[in-house]
Amino acid sequence: MAGVTRKVLRLLVVLFAVSAFTFLLTSLLPGDPALSILGPSATPESVARVRHDLRLDKPLVVQYGHWVNGVFHGDLGRAYNNNEKVVDILKERLPVTLELLVLAQVLALAVAIPVGLYAAYRENRLSDKVITGVSFSLLSIPDFVVAIVLVYFFAVRLKVLPASGFVHFSDSLTQNLRSMALPTIALALAPAAVYSRLLRTDMIATLQEDFILTARAKGMPTWRILLGHALRPSSFSLLTVAGINTGALIGGAVIVEYLFALPGMGFRVVDAISRREYLVVQGLVLVIAAGYVIANFLVDLLYSVVDPRIRNA
Repeated sequence: MAGVTRKVLRLLVVLFAVSAFTFLLTSLLPGDPALSILGPSATPESVARVRHDLRLDKPLVVQYGHWVNGVFHGDLGRAYNNNEKVVDILKERLPVTLELLVLAQVLALAVAIPVGLYAAYRENRLSDKVITGVSFSLLSIPDFVVAIVLVYFFAVRLKVLPASGFVHFSDSLTQNLRSMALPTIALALAPAAVYSRLLRTDMIATLQEDFILTARAKGMPTWRILLGHALRPSSFSLLTVAGINTGALIGGAVIVEYLFALPGMGFRVVDAISRREYLVVQGLVLVIAAGYVIANFLVDLLYSVVDPRIRNA
């Protein structure tokens, strides 16, 4: 119980730091945020009005306190020009981002588990070396490069998948999956390479254990040994890293959504930056950063539940 309490306290400290740095986004930018919002043709009177509306004429501590108070009351800010609320943006765009993250994680695990099993079974053979080479290649290629290559081959050359756009699953499940196919693949390839390498390493160690040697001596088929006996004890690190990587996928989703014109949070963040909607950027970045922190916290708790040896760490 004491270990969980310490983790919760650390979570609160990290969330406070995240909120503080997120709030300072506008303060650290060069120039006057009010002038950036209105443009170079703004009059001194309009700039003063915007500074007053956004409380930029108040001390920084007062601004932060007012902003945090609004966050606790469900007010994450709004676009100054059209008065669009960040909460409404989240309701509209968060489901798209969550769908992309879930599909990418499922695809990465679906690819990594059989590939990692096969690579461990064929340790140091040609197929294992090929898988290792491909995995390292995928790890070295940025998401946006993978996305461009996928668009060129599957959308431009083969014309089998759309290059951009999004169809809600409530309109058509088939078209929804087609519109999400290329973004999902682009986001899932690098994690799949990490997962397969991790599973291969743990699986090789597990296959040297006495209970595996006993199973082989009993004449059990290879597939049963791999799936029924070796996979479960070898997947502990894999599941832990997969859970932690769920938060890291958010960063890749920002770029992928923009490249494929998906109406998710990542696309809206980039769009808000280009429109100088700094309050919208603050609200969305806060949600993204807090989601990353909370995802890692939940995985840490799950890790403690599964492995009692680190409950008090």
